[in-house]
Amino acid sequence: MLPGQPPTFRQPSAAERPWWWRLEDAAGQEVEVAGHSDQRFATQGDAESWVGEIWADLAEHGVAAVTLFEHDRQVYGPMSLSA
Repeated sequence: MLPGQPPTFRQPSAAERPWWWRLEDAAGQEVEVAGHSDQRFATQGDAESWVGEIWADLAEHGVAAVTLFEHDRQVYGPMSLSA
């Protein structure tokens, strides 16, 4: 790589992926789940698709509900993960 050249593969910034889920336990407290808590998405649809695919795994790790955010704005939630 040449000096001053940006890396080919870089992590997207929060501005490029503003959508994220806060994972919550039954008491409404935030829960950290390795590999899932730091997920960010480019669109609301991407975020909703992801949680639709992974909700059962999140529930197994003690997540009772999720809340969707765009940057710092709460969009909706908490939404229960109970089947």
